[in-house]
Amino acid sequence: MYSESHHDPTCGPPVSLDAGMWSEAVEMYRHRYSFVAVGPRTGEDWMPDVAAIMRREVADPRGWRGDDPEVGEPELLEDPAFPFRVPPVDEEGAAQWRCGLYEIPRRSVVRLLVMLATNEMNVTRQPGFSERRAGMERHAEVILSRFPGGSAFFTNTSHGGENPDFYERVSGCWPMSQYAWDFGLVAVSCHEVGLIWSFDAS
Repeated sequence: MYSESHHDPTCGPPVSLDAGMWSEAVEMYRHRYSFVAVGPRTGEDWMPDVAAIMRREVADPRGWRGDDPEVGEPELLEDPAFPFRVPPVDEEGAAQWRCGLYEIPRRSVVRLLVMLATNEMNVTRQPGFSERRAGMERHAEVILSRFPGGSAFFTNTSHGGENPDFYERVSGCWPMSQYAWDFGLVAVSCHEVGLIWSFDAS
């Protein structure tokens, strides 16, 4: 079984990461319309790796579970990337697509991951959040621990500037899907690219 231990002083004690812990953490998104997947990083430019994940062309390098609500749905027959808008391959289009992503510090990632698991992607409207918060943050720290120090993190909202707090209501985004409202995280390490995304299809 693949197992490793990472320690980051910004997110609590060391987390010994294995397939079971990862699966339990991903389960946090089971009640949302959310997509969770990790693929290999194949080069300096990680945008083609993001596109491969969106198109379901790659498997998790560690063989660990993901979460894909579209499995078995007819939309995938017409568009393997549904509901994502895949990064364009031309230089100008790719640059415009990337302009919708904003780098965030590692210390903001746990709260973003928790926000993505809440109703309406709005912590302020999450019933019983004070009771659930500690458990949700533990799951988020497990997900974060897969991406060690030196990883880069991006999201599709400029909320909060350089130090965003995703427990505040987030009022705007640059959609990366066919829906008008979605939020997510692109996590990029030396060897892996992770995509954790939640949608509002209403």
